[in-house]
Amino acid sequence: MAEANALPLVVLSEQFAKLPGIGMKSAQRLAYHVMSMSDTDAKAFMDAFSAARKKVHSCRVCQNFTDREICPICSSERRDKRTICVVESPKDVTAFERTKEYKGVYHVLHGLISPIDGISPDSIRIKELLARVNDADEIIMATNPTVEGEATAMYISKLLKPFGVKVTRLAFGLPIGGMLEYADEVTLYKALENRNEI
Repeated sequence: MAEANALPLVVLSEQFAKLPGIGMKSAQRLAYHVMSMSDTDAKAFMDAFSAARKKVHSCRVCQNFTDREICPICSSERRDKRTICVVESPKDVTAFERTKEYKGVYHVLHGLISPIDGISPDSIRIKELLARVNDADEIIMATNPTVEGEATAMYISKLLKPFGVKVTRLAFGLPIGGMLEYADEVTLYKALENRNEI
């Protein structure tokens, strides 16, 4: 693509290719699509991107993405603050919320422990979770059923044992190696319903 196209278009394609799940062919299609947008649509696209980068940050309680100081889930009076579901990323919160069955709150780790990738326990939001433990009756470990997800769940459960809080793990209605964001509502609901203490 570099020889036949303008350098800014090549650079734009390379930036799109950095997104997860986007290969170079898809990145090129996205770059060409952006170039075919009207000036109004292109400006709206850039404004939305800029606004999200400037206004969205972590909730000071659960670490989920929000544009407020405390997210709507944490500030809701209808949520059970004594049950905390620990997930890897904000997109996992969205997956659970689609079930419309979970009534507790969340804690977003923003990653999983992975020494091979240089991600240590200090690199994710574990200390923020520990600060919330005294207000909880149950901590549900809802990390993905991968090697890193299991290692993270076990590490955190060992840290939580001295607090005397009940620590559960999602039941394995989810396939090993599967991702929460792709699970359907029934599978997630059954996994929540059949969780086990670890």
